[in-house]
Amino acid sequence: MVQIGNKHHADYTDFNSSSGRSETLEMLILSYESLSEGQDNWVCNLSNCASLLWHAYTSLNINVNWAGFYVTSSSSDEELLLGPFQGKVACQTIMFGKGVCGTAASTQQTQVVVDVNKFPDHIACDGETKSEIVVPIVSNDGKTLAVLDMDCLDYNGFGETDKKYLEELAKLITKTCNFKG
Repeated sequence: MVQIGNKHHADYTDFNSSSGRSETLEMLILSYESLSEGQDNWVCNLSNCASLLWHAYTSLNINVNWAGFYVTSSSSDEELLLGPFQGKVACQTIMFGKGVCGTAASTQQTQVVVDVNKFPDHIACDGETKSEIVVPIVSNDGKTLAVLDMDCLDYNGFGETDKKYLEELAKLITKTCNFKG
């Protein structure tokens, strides 16, 4: 069985259900950092990251129904393609500027949406989603590489604490993933 230090890979998804939001999200970042050490393949790293996101938010009793990534297409700088995720099947392509993901990709600004039904041009991959957060993952030279997308079954599922830690995670993803290969 593969281990990292004294931990098995699966142990990283064991978040303490009595921890607060900030502490859990800090642990998520540390876990991602450990799991991505020595690995720069974006599929591997984002797959583990999607699992970490799912398990971290589930441990907080947040009704997350989708956690994952859309990656900028290699054939078009204006299109996002479905990447690694946890949850129900999803839209396969999203154009920059369309919906919450496309808006985050084109503006390179985190979108915290308390009610997706009030977001102009919202793309409903799952009609049960009520709120969403999308964090752009931007290269050092200013190119949108991907977006981190999380959906919640409740209104106002995400806020400033999530924004702070998920933006920190996005910066770490930029450093640990090679999106060219």
